[in-house]
Amino acid sequence: MKPINSSWFQPHTVLLAGIPGLESVQIWISVPLCVMYLTAILGNCTILLVIKTTSSLHEPQYIFLSMLAATDLGLSLSTLPTVLSVFLLNHREIEFHSCLTQMFIIHIFSCMESAILLAMAFDRFVAICNPLHYTMVLTPAKITQMGLTAVVRGVMLMVPLPILLKRLPFCKDVILSHCYCYHPDVMKLACGSVRVNMIYGLSLVICSFGIDSVFIFISYILILKTVLGIASKSGQLKTLNTCVSHIFTVFIFCVPLIVLTLIHRFGQFTSPLLHVTMANLFLFLTTVLNPLVYSLKTRQEHLEADLDWILRNILMGLINSSWFQPHLLLLTGIPGLESVQIWISVPLCVMYLTAILGNCTILLVIKTTSSLHEPQYIFLSMLAATDLGLSLSTLPTVLSVFLLNHREIEFHSCLTQMFFIHIFSCMESAILLAMAFDRFVAICNPLHYTMVLTPAKITQMGLTAVVRGVMLMVPLPILLKRLPFCKDVILSHCYCYHPDVMKLACGSVRVNMIYGLSLVICSFGIDSVFIFISYILVLKTVLDIASKSGQLKTLNTCISHIFTVFIFYVPLIVLTLIHRFGQFTSPLLHVTMANLFLFLTPVLNPLVYSLKIKQIRQQYLR
Repeated sequence: MKPINSSWFQPHTVLLAGIPGLESVQIWISVPLCVMYLTAILGNCTILLVIKTTSSLHEPQYIFLSMLAATDLGLSLSTLPTVLSVFLLNHREIEFHSCLTQMFIIHIFSCMESAILLAMAFDRFVAICNPLHYTMVLTPAKITQMGLTAVVRGVMLMVPLPILLKRLPFCKDVILSHCYCYHPDVMKLACGSVRVNMIYGLSLVICSFGIDSVFIFISYILILKTVLGIASKSGQLKTLNTCVSHIFTVFIFCVPLIVLTLIHRFGQFTSPLLHVTMANLFLFLTTVLNPLVYSLKTRQEHLEADLDWILRNILMGLINSSWFQPHLLLLTGIPGLESVQIWISVPLCVMYLTAILGNCTILLVIKTTSSLHEPQYIFLSMLAATDLGLSLSTLPTVLSVFLLNHREIEFHSCLTQMFFIHIFSCMESAILLAMAFDRFVAICNPLHYTMVLTPAKITQMGLTAVVRGVMLMVPLPILLKRLPFCKDVILSHCYCYHPDVMKLACGSVRVNMIYGLSLVICSFGIDSVFIFISYILVLKTVLDIASKSGQLKTLNTCISHIFTVFIFYVPLIVLTLIHRFGQFTSPLLHVTMANLFLFLTPVLNPLVYSLKIKQIRQQYLR
């Protein structure tokens, strides 16, 4: 029976673990981890997109593969915040209920993955042992039922886990063995009897992973029996080859899971390094390798071709692709107003001057005013530097078009400009997320503000924004260089923007579109979601403040940032939608939104923050 007021014994936070003994180099370990997360997210998104858009892949085998990809994607995203927080920011604390939530989601996706691997084994069994009834057995309705069963079973089996943990009293030692929350690991922190938890955990393993693995084994015994009945050796090999990817996936899922379970059950005296290694193998092995395995082994022509492009050519152009590349591209001013572009250049020059002087002023004031050497203003200086970079990267072409009516730009110069514009845009999104985190900590956890946002962590966050921007954007010009281009080389804007350049290609741009979509999800998508969550939590805290004046005063510290988020994301979203769906919209709308995206944040950010920060306002008045 649950003791009265058991919540008194629950820790407010628990501590995650990185790699014991390597704490000083965790920032460098975060680089391969980021690459693995990027591979897992992009790889699984690619599988989902290719299967969705290719009608010939709407078959049971590939539908189950898309379910597996979606599950791996969920598993990656559920652990990403804590893993990168530990390794990248050295922030080890996690709120107890957040830990239980993460644990719940991780175990749901693990249970779902086991069920989907069983469904895939059943698919291979029917296809090989009973091929004539394949379409009758695996109908769309039955595939949907199997998918829903995997989800429902996962949720129902895992719901008791956090409930059983919440009833326990916990010890003062609240250090976990991993960089994410895992049920046996959290359970070890309890001071009370965990007999019920252990019994339920064992029952859960038997009812899900145990039964699934037994049926997968039986399926392959029956498949092997059928294969051995085939007369020719080539026929046997050809049939078995359709199962190789699935067998490999089963092994890379089950082996780390079994070893990790045994370590938690019997490895009390094993090295902490072994705990961490097996935990990370369980986390990354399936999510990273599954897309690679299926891209190499899947026989379907379209899937093989699409994934092969991404995996083999993402870091190199095609041989002789330069033969089809234009030497020059033509930029566009404002359609229909070519005769007055010299006059339009005047307000553009004023806006560039405002952006450059304004952001330089912010950088100078923050650097020279010691009272502004605080996290909030350091992030603002990062934002100003990014806006400055964005302005300077477009200034030559914009003024060249409007002031000199010189529209030509060399192809490689265009790709270089595009690369820098997208890097600075991605960096700006990351810095806006960092500023949202700053406001979240300042309002929701003010007592820990200086401990959380130390100079070292702020530097790490800034470097992460730069490294992420560069890593994500490097493939853009490389993927464009491999394409043949048409004779029509007129861009829609007065600067080079990836979707705009991509439209000039005559070859297939499927790989470019897939990578572009994945890039948007992995940067702007994830950033905007976390910014939104931050402000939901901030708003919840603000509403708990008793006085209206206190609420307004607290919210007032966020106004500048909220406004900056809106003026950055709204034009970006509209511009993305125009390029994706606005084939028949007015060219004037393209140019207007492109210029709004270009000028709005660099020009308005200094003005907005000068109104809010006294020292910057005084510098302007001088």
